[in-house]
Amino acid sequence: MNMTTMAAVLLGAAALSFPLGRWMAAVFEAPSPSSAGATGPRARILRAVGGRAVGEGQSAGGYIRSLLVFNAVLLVLVVLILALQAVLPGNPDHKGRLSFHLILHIASSFVTNTNLQHYSGEAMLSPAAQVYGLMVLQFLSAATGLAALAALARGLSGRVKVGNFLRDVVSAALFVLLPLALVGGAVLVLAGVPMTWGGAVTARTLEGGIQTIARGPVAAFEAIKQIGSNGGGYFGPNSAHPFENPSRLTNVVETLAMLILPMACVWMFGRMTRRRRHAAVVFGVMAALILVNVVLCLGLEMRPSPAFRDPAAAPSSLNWEGQELRFGSAAGPFWSALTTSLGNGSVNGMLDSRHPATVLILLVGMWTNVAFGGVGVGLLNLFLYIVIGVFICGLMVGRTPEYMSRKIETPEMKLALFGLLVPPVLILGGTVLFTAIPRLAGFTPPLGAHGFSRILYEFTSASANNGSGLEGLADGTAAWNLASAAVMILGRYLPIILPLLIGGRLAAKAPTPETAGSFRIDTPLFGIILLGTVLLVGALLFMPVAVLGPVTEILAGPGR
Repeated sequence: MNMTTMAAVLLGAAALSFPLGRWMAAVFEAPSPSSAGATGPRARILRAVGGRAVGEGQSAGGYIRSLLVFNAVLLVLVVLILALQAVLPGNPDHKGRLSFHLILHIASSFVTNTNLQHYSGEAMLSPAAQVYGLMVLQFLSAATGLAALAALARGLSGRVKVGNFLRDVVSAALFVLLPLALVGGAVLVLAGVPMTWGGAVTARTLEGGIQTIARGPVAAFEAIKQIGSNGGGYFGPNSAHPFENPSRLTNVVETLAMLILPMACVWMFGRMTRRRRHAAVVFGVMAALILVNVVLCLGLEMRPSPAFRDPAAAPSSLNWEGQELRFGSAAGPFWSALTTSLGNGSVNGMLDSRHPATVLILLVGMWTNVAFGGVGVGLLNLFLYIVIGVFICGLMVGRTPEYMSRKIETPEMKLALFGLLVPPVLILGGTVLFTAIPRLAGFTPPLGAHGFSRILYEFTSASANNGSGLEGLADGTAAWNLASAAVMILGRYLPIILPLLIGGRLAAKAPTPETAGSFRIDTPLFGIILLGTVLLVGALLFMPVAVLGPVTEILAGPGR
């Protein structure tokens, strides 16, 4: 993948995201299926799926309760599927039982759209468990994020009834995610990704040995993995596996797929709030953040890896160690920069082989978690920074802070600040615990800077609902599984609940007429202020811990 191809992927995704955002807004703005004018096929499908339950509007509190109950039910159902996989049909290779703490971790990981995998799917899970358990969650977890964003948009546009969660999640799954996944899956099948319910096959190698080759409905799993910002692979090596990502074409298609929907969410938000110019500013800020990450990662990987004690012994000026070279040396860092910014977390190369400075950039992408981020939730995360930025600007000019013609007061600020403190508390709390007790982390003291970075990265990925990892950790233990499951759940639902509560409070307030003295949120100045808020707050929250891990590795030089 050369620079021209990468630029074409970014520009192509941006171009496709605009009409997709318009379609998504139309889906979520459609009349209630219980209204007199709702007679189309979408309304009939919604009535068939949910009956009267999809017709009633909900306040922000009711919406949140429905969201939590729905996801709790999904969690329990998938726990049961995984626990019973040994006796359920669709298990041609006779996969056995799993430990309960691993089952709980897998279910928590996929229901939260994290897909942090402490297992190898082809070795431990049946095709039925992967499809009816995990793949279903990849649809519904992404649909939950889209539904939450739609509810926030309605609240900010002044509607006290922010929508109906069941209607929104079904609409997102059936009318947005499913069509995109069908198209993406078909393209991947044509490009050579396997799609079969058959179990593993045996093959005789050129040396005369016997090799067992795992197969399954990989194309379907892969499509929603990328489109829904899930990132969980059918195989342990994820998109570095030749069945998940067999060619340069599939690498480009999957990269494009992971970008489109997070970008489209911004345009959907602008249309639903009737603030398209504001959406364009927000899109520009997110695009600037992700471009900086991409440029820095590419630049940093164009040098020998510090894994070589003698840089002169490296075969070239590039970091070849641990890279996926089928698609060129730049494809790996490009993919890594995108997936850690987008909340996707899939990998097509070994992250533990990245330059320590590259690892720092990947961590920053997850610490801020606003450069488009996951489906729906990336904009929810940025909304908290918007509230902080608007409040600061209001104080600077001596006016009551306002956002979309509604005053931001002390209760909204408390919720926003609490939301910004959730990730550092989860990340730093877990990192401190597992660093102070190396036995929990599976390390033999001393940990070293790189060992610390591995622990820090694991909790960062879990809190940001990303799912990537540096590897090198004994993370299949009960301690890791239970701790990261708790972090994933809290890191998923608190950043959804708090923006919805703020949106509900703002919706209940009377709009304030905009005057010449009002602070405009659709200008480049607002974009600069928002970008500065993200960078300043992120630096204050995470710079000290960054020094203990990646920065120390950078300063230590080769042979860290």
